[in-house]
Amino acid sequence: MEWSVVTAALLAICIPCLLLFRKWKEWGTKGRLPPGPRPLPIVGNLFHLDSKNIAKSLKALRERYGSIYTIYLGSQPFVVLCGYQVVKEALVDHGEEFCGRVEYPTVTNFTHGDGIAFSNGNKWKVLRRFAVQALREFGMGRRSIEERIQEEARSMVEELAKTKATPIDPSFLISCAVTNIICSVIFGDRFDYQDKKFLTLVDVLNDDFHLLGSSWIQVYNMFPGIMSYLPGPHNRLFKNYEEIRLLILETAKMHQETLDPDFPRDLIDCFLLKMQQEKKDPFTYFHMNSLLMTTQNLFLAGAETSSITLCYGILILMKYPELQAKAYEEINRVVGPHRSPLFEDRVQMPYTNALIHEIQRFSDIVPMGLPRAVTTDTHYCGYTIPKGIGVIPLLSSVHRDITKLKDPEVFDPTNFLDKKGSFIRNEAFMPFGVGKRVCLGEPLARMEIFLFFTTLLQHFTLQPVVPPEEIDLSPITTGSVAIPHPFKFCAIPR
Repeated sequence: MEWSVVTAALLAICIPCLLLFRKWKEWGTKGRLPPGPRPLPIVGNLFHLDSKNIAKSLKALRERYGSIYTIYLGSQPFVVLCGYQVVKEALVDHGEEFCGRVEYPTVTNFTHGDGIAFSNGNKWKVLRRFAVQALREFGMGRRSIEERIQEEARSMVEELAKTKATPIDPSFLISCAVTNIICSVIFGDRFDYQDKKFLTLVDVLNDDFHLLGSSWIQVYNMFPGIMSYLPGPHNRLFKNYEEIRLLILETAKMHQETLDPDFPRDLIDCFLLKMQQEKKDPFTYFHMNSLLMTTQNLFLAGAETSSITLCYGILILMKYPELQAKAYEEINRVVGPHRSPLFEDRVQMPYTNALIHEIQRFSDIVPMGLPRAVTTDTHYCGYTIPKGIGVIPLLSSVHRDITKLKDPEVFDPTNFLDKKGSFIRNEAFMPFGVGKRVCLGEPLARMEIFLFFTTLLQHFTLQPVVPPEEIDLSPITTGSVAIPHPFKFCAIPR
């Protein structure tokens, strides 16, 4: 009996090692990966990484291995790209080769490859093209969506006014406001902040975003076979996925019953019409599960990232009240106290525009971006990267690139201003990614962040509940996501 246990244990260790050795040999014959720390069988370079701050660990490895190196997350190799030049050359100059998406078990085990964010090949191209067209049709980059954002910003101001300058945590209110913008595009309408379904959606999206950056999820992605049998927070992620799926499914079925082909109301209607047009095509990408996963992708990508950026911005402006005062002076001069700010106002507000860009750069919410994969055997920087190998564009290294910024660790709006005080673009600015996989909601997010920030500063002074020097801007980094420490503030009416 004891020998059988020993034999089973040895097999459990040796078989994965042999499979991993075989895979390494296969990669070795197909290409020449950049050097990196030596991996261990099964766990790879797990012990080289701090699960609570993987981006920081990757930046530290750059000091030893250079701007392009290889690490193993479990048995899966990833080529890490560091610094503006290397990231830009790969994702822009070699955009077609680096536009794949590596498989993430925590996502693909639920989506089965449907949706936009983690699909590949022709499916990704077709669904992305559809989504971009539909988003434009329903206002992205147009006056109609700007009016919706202005309406939501006014609702946020009204809710803040009700607090009567008492301390509040702004994260929930901001999540409601930003999520409502996505709802108006996908569902065709906004929700009251007390609506039970809407509150469930906001809570679940917030929980998902935090879970996706946690060390539990990182470990699940490395060892999905084992982790699927173990208890832990990772199981809550799939429960949340299902809750969002059912909510979208219920809405989609209601839309089917009232669908008017001549007057589509929102993105769901557009997708349903596409499903009708291609229902006889056995190879179509437009079916119900694809609709559910596509809209779920848009919610996850579009709601929490903008919400956290806004929260981080409030924290930063309270840390530096002189910058807040300077931005308010410009807003008051250009917009005044009565009308709502317009997105076009940013042209006349270079300092406020620069301040918002610096908030996005400095907060660095998704420091590793979403990992890519090469779509074909790729020759890059003297190495040959085999098709399908994962790629991590370390956006944090771009946002802290000393060749593009005076002092990357210091918050400084002049990173986006010339000597005359005019706004200038900085190449080391990639919060939405770059290249063919750049965030398709970037125009919407830019408009949201600008209008919410300017409306907030137009109506309130953001006052901390602790002295500014005690405000901690260091993030709570949960695996691959950076979020600010919880805080409260007082919205003092102007």
